[in-house]
Amino acid sequence: MEHGIPELALTELTSGGENLPLLVVGPSLGTSVSSMWSVAAVRLGTMFTVVGWDLPGHDASPPAERFTLADIAAGVLSALDRRSAGVSFHYAGDSLSGAVGLQLLLDAPGRLQSATLCCTGARIGEPEGWYERAQAVRSGGTAVLLDSAADRWFGPGFPERDPQTAQALLDDLAATDTASYAAACDALATFDVRGRLAEIATPVLAVAGDHDIVLTPTVLGYIASGVQSGMLVVLDGVAHLAPAEAPDRVADLIMQHAGDPPESNDRSTDRKN
Repeated sequence: MEHGIPELALTELTSGGENLPLLVVGPSLGTSVSSMWSVAAVRLGTMFTVVGWDLPGHDASPPAERFTLADIAAGVLSALDRRSAGVSFHYAGDSLSGAVGLQLLLDAPGRLQSATLCCTGARIGEPEGWYERAQAVRSGGTAVLLDSAADRWFGPGFPERDPQTAQALLDDLAATDTASYAAACDALATFDVRGRLAEIATPVLAVAGDHDIVLTPTVLGYIASGVQSGMLVVLDGVAHLAPAEAPDRVADLIMQHAGDPPESNDRSTDRKN
């Protein structure tokens, strides 16, 4: 497709509770929102109506060959407006969808009541690395990433503790549309909002995993200290997919943050064991 706003599929992750506040959640690159958030949604459903979105070429969302993260953010708003025009919502995302959360906070600040951003960054990695990964996937498909994915995604012992979720996430990667995955890599290569964090007034909770080798607690701390009202939490034993690896802990953090967001910027680390 031409460069522009992609069509994104929404998934209702909770049933009932139509009068509850809306929480919108997103996946990481190469995963589906259902695999990432379905366990956490059970707990979150006591407080929210939880709706997830999927990236282009992931699960039910149609493929797309060219887009930016700003386009994805616009696609999230468009999908939500088809569901309920102008609705405001709480937001939670991991990795790429956490970056989309930052873009939403900049582009549509009046729509978001709070944001919980997991394992993400105002800039993620280096452009050259993303362009190299895009080329590798265009040449060999997402299968070229499968051997290394588990080591990058999961903290120690997670695949043994929850083999069903771990395998579902890896299956998502294998099933992802090649062109769409590569396009997302290109989008990440150009994403950098480090210089705009101070514009964000919506309360932000940044959640890091202490075993995340790329998006370290330092990277998440940069977000928490850069926005006007931010806090950092570091989860022990967690790597890159916090909502799937520690669903109850992440759900509790979201509920606490949405119900009692920080009043002022907090540069300290609040470890949760």
